[in-house]
Amino acid sequence: MERWPESAAGARPSRRTMLSGAAALAAVPALASWVPGAVQDPGHAAAGHHPAHTGNHAGHAGFAGGSVLPERAGIDPTAILHDFDRGKTSTLADGQTLREWDIVAVDKDFEIAPGVTFPGWSYNGRIPGPTLWAREGDALRIHFTNAGAHPHTIHFHGIHRAEMDGTPGIGAGSIAPGQSFTYEFDATPFGTHLYHCHQSPLAPHIAKGLYGGFIIEPKKGRPKADNEMVMVMNGYNTDGGDDNEFYSVNGLPFHFMDFPVQVKQNELVRIHLINVLEYDPINSFHIHANFFHYYPTGTMLTPSEYTDTVSQVQGQRGMLELRFPYPGKYMFHAHKTEFAELGWMGFFEVSAS
Repeated sequence: MERWPESAAGARPSRRTMLSGAAALAAVPALASWVPGAVQDPGHAAAGHHPAHTGNHAGHAGFAGGSVLPERAGIDPTAILHDFDRGKTSTLADGQTLREWDIVAVDKDFEIAPGVTFPGWSYNGRIPGPTLWAREGDALRIHFTNAGAHPHTIHFHGIHRAEMDGTPGIGAGSIAPGQSFTYEFDATPFGTHLYHCHQSPLAPHIAKGLYGGFIIEPKKGRPKADNEMVMVMNGYNTDGGDDNEFYSVNGLPFHFMDFPVQVKQNELVRIHLINVLEYDPINSFHIHANFFHYYPTGTMLTPSEYTDTVSQVQGQRGMLELRFPYPGKYMFHAHKTEFAELGWMGFFEVSAS
């Protein structure tokens, strides 16, 4: 059961209430840490810097203490950026590369914001689940075990036989608690993809955290990026309603405000951007003071446009490539004010090359 700070009247605020300024801050003490000059709790402040970064967690970004420290939250969005899981590799008799992964569905609580615990359903104990990386044409085996309390599946976006689609009623269909199944197919087409649970009712199975990135590299590769990363856009419905109260990239609202993404001036930055936001029909990504080349679904070797903002519906994804010509801190966020103010915003911190 999620734990919400209660107002004097004992009511849980909706996301609309949370955007109503001073009244929201009075009703929800946890939100007070998201305004300039707010005082965070002593335990949070004492933790200081994220070990992976040099960013000032004290809040120079203007949202002092807005995110929960990764070790406390159970999610580390910065680590997820570059955590491409290439699996256990071997070679089949015909010379084809085989990649294998073990994925376990587990129920786990995550502190996604100060004082807010989200009862998640997760792949391998994290939201989002591991980012699986393969090369076009590889043979893939995903050994799935359901250690949760509800039936689950894994549905991969890509091309494969119906029996491997992770759809209830087809092939192995729903995997019951305590049961296992191995999904087997070849990696095709190349691109930026995703996987998620497809168990009915579908919305909560996705919204509670059962999703992850699935990257297939072209067989001949791409030009090498200096800094390649994955960003999974998601939301959290914490009150059992039909909307979200928090939004984030890689699992924690406001994380990249406190811990900016570190890049170097003029290096090629490649972002695999994936939208798995449930309960809202569209999401977006906007970069300040820069433009990027956009490759829809990552299935082309040439970009479709040069822009600073892109929109995606649920399940849509794409690849962004850009360089930062000047050092400094540059904001990125959903170009939807509500999403940004409820957690979906951050900074790139560009150091001189």
